[in-house]
Formats: sequence, C-alpha cells, structure tokens
Amino acid sequence: MKYAKIIRFDKSDLNIFPLIAEEGELAIVGTFSFFNLNEENLKGKMKQAFSNGFLGIPSFGYSTFITLTEVKEEDLKKLKSCLSDCFLKKYGAPSLEHAKKAADEEVNLMLDLCSSHDKGSLISISREMSKEGIKENFRHLPKAESCAEQNIWTFEEENK
Repeated sequence: MKYAKIIRFDKSDLNIFPLIAEEGELAIVGTFSFFNLNEENLKGKMKQAFSNGFLGIPSFGYSTFITLTEVKEEDLKKLKSCLSDCFLKKYGAPSLEHAKKAADEEVNLMLDLCSSHDKGSLISISREMSKEGIKENFRHLPKAESCAEQNIWTFEEENK
C-alpha cells in the first residue's frame, strides 16, 4: 500500500527545525503537534516546523518533504501503536481507546492524501493560522512520466 516516508535532499532541514525527522521513517501530517501554539509562540525553528513540516514517526521530528512509497500493513500497525502511545503519554488522551482512534485518524489522513498520487511523488505542506484555526495546503510534485519505472529517489550517505 502507498504511504509517505521522510525524504531529505540536503542538510537544510537540519538547520531550520527544532527536531529533525529521520530520513526514511514514516510520516504523518502532524498538525496536532501545534495545538497549544498561537501567533506569539510561532517564532524561529518552531515557526518553520509549523509552516512547512511533516512529522516523522518515531522521531517526532520534522521534515520539509515526504515521498510516496510502498509500505507493509505491519509498518502501519507499528506506526499506529507508536502514535497511540504518544497521544496517551504526551498529549493526555483520556484512554487508550481515544488514543487509538486519534492515531487511526492521523494515519488515515495520510493514506487519503497519498491515494491520489503515484509512488515516487513528493509532497510538501504549508500551514497558516486563520481566524477559523490552522489552514493546511499541500503541494504535489509528480514523478516525471519518463521516470515512471525508474527508482529516481535514493538515499546515500555523505562522505565527511
């Protein structure tokens, strides 16, 4: 099944976010992580995470881009379990049942977002505060048709 993973093209994420997602980990939209922020709190690295960051799990760090790839059902079960635990312990969900429901909703939101795009596509997010709450916009960067059967996104270690 198609799902989103963190991808990093350069080191810029390392400098702009308060906590950095690990390349290759599963991602969620993660807007819930900003529930307690207001315009006055949105400064510096936290503002950048709010404005342009997807949430990687299990690091709970941020990334500018996600790429769509195949994942196993078992990977999504682990993702939901990790999220449920976080909702219970960090965000104070009233019960494990409530935490599991919230985790399911987060994963289903990403599954829905991924469903209309091809594997290898990239997605970015932009958020802003409005009078109605947080407004999200997603930008889809399709994989070039000439590359449809090629694996053009690779992860390579940098030489230091």
